Amino acid sequence: MIGALRCGRAQPGRTTPDSITASRRSRGSATAELAASLPAVVLLLLVGLTAVDAVATRLRCVDAARDAALTVARGEPASTAHLPTGGRLAVSASGDQITAVVSAPVYAGWRSLRVSATAVAAVES
Repeated sequence: MIGALRCGRAQPGRTTPDSITASRRSRGSATAELAASLPAVVLLLLVGLTAVDAVATRLRCVDAARDAALTVARGEPASTAHLPTGGRLAVSASGDQITAVVSAPVYAGWRSLRVSATAVAAVES
């Protein structure tokens, strides 16, 4: 036991000045690490939400383009009932095919994104 004290080893259950100093130096490090990583977490969250919104808007564009192409192919006016918010519809005819293109904006915090979808339908007689 005496040899252990001479070598600088602490006895179980006792604190030494070195361990107290080390715990004081590490105090607040979790807060600093969280503060340093928080911008990356926010950026990943923003990218994930933008991706989910882009997929959902793309699906709405596909539905709107399909409905518009089918209604025009039947000889009716283009249906804009399923257009996403801020969406644009362009319908063109070539021969016996009707092409409908729908594009819509996607919310992105740092820049403007647009998704689009195209549908083709044969003209009904």
